[in-house]
Amino acid sequence: MDNDTSVFLLLEFSDTWEIKIIYLTFFLLLYLMTITGNVLIISAVALDSQLHTPMYFFLMNLALQDLGSVSVIIPKAVLNLVMNRRYISYSGCVAQVFLFVFFLGCDIALLTVMAYDRFVAICNPLQYEMIMSRKICTKMVGSVWIVSFINAVLNTIGTFTNHFCSNTINQFYCEIPQLLKFACSDIYVIEIGYIIFIMILVFGCFVFITVTYAQIFFVVSRIPSVQGRKKAFFTCFPHLTVFSIFLVASSFAYLIPRPDKPSHFDFTVTIMYSIIPPMLNPLIYSMRNKDIKIALSKIFGLENRKWKM
Repeated sequence: MDNDTSVFLLLEFSDTWEIKIIYLTFFLLLYLMTITGNVLIISAVALDSQLHTPMYFFLMNLALQDLGSVSVIIPKAVLNLVMNRRYISYSGCVAQVFLFVFFLGCDIALLTVMAYDRFVAICNPLQYEMIMSRKICTKMVGSVWIVSFINAVLNTIGTFTNHFCSNTINQFYCEIPQLLKFACSDIYVIEIGYIIFIMILVFGCFVFITVTYAQIFFVVSRIPSVQGRKKAFFTCFPHLTVFSIFLVASSFAYLIPRPDKPSHFDFTVTIMYSIIPPMLNPLIYSMRNKDIKIALSKIFGLENRKWKM
């Protein structure tokens, strides 16, 4: 199996069963937290007509994409730990790369769109309904899905048109940088160039989000209300923090040469950009939101409970 490139060997966590149990618990905990938070958001927005607004429409789509990204990689890692194995088929690896890149691209693009939505709502409120109409919001989300699909197709083709000299991947899922490490053909140079281009675009999205929130903070800071300024800070800072974590971690993963042997640092970096943002997004964007809390209280029959910000 070690020389059979029709099957890829994923990261072997440990030979010790006790350590495997720790990894299994870790993955299950992260997965359950991510699934629970995002499912609650989707349920609240879908079932409460008062949340059928552009902001919550984007939040629901973000939750769907976060569910997809973690469900592509974590269940396979958990299954391999439970079954005491480490392989993934060639077709399974192709599907994993395509779907993960697709959902990741959707997340980045949608976070940028959401920053623009908040900018219009706060800095240009009188024209908000005209600028962010239902038709325009649907087109925005549709564009996010289409562009991310094309990006995923190009990345997948660029990765798997290579001939691989080995089938051992030093990661718990089929990660593109790990796959390109043992590419024998010269085609991988094209894919590396494309990855650098994508990272530049991601950095551009980060700059756009930063500038947008800076303008939002500037507008709100001119309001005498201390509560308003505090609310603006708590809106901007967590969003920028999570996106910064993603940007730095993915830059380490995709742009910096990786060691030949698996390391705890590599594993941590991958967790930071692939799992942590989808887990934190529900907490940042919704769980501190009064409207979401009221909608959830209705779902669970807690209408009489008073939610406080």
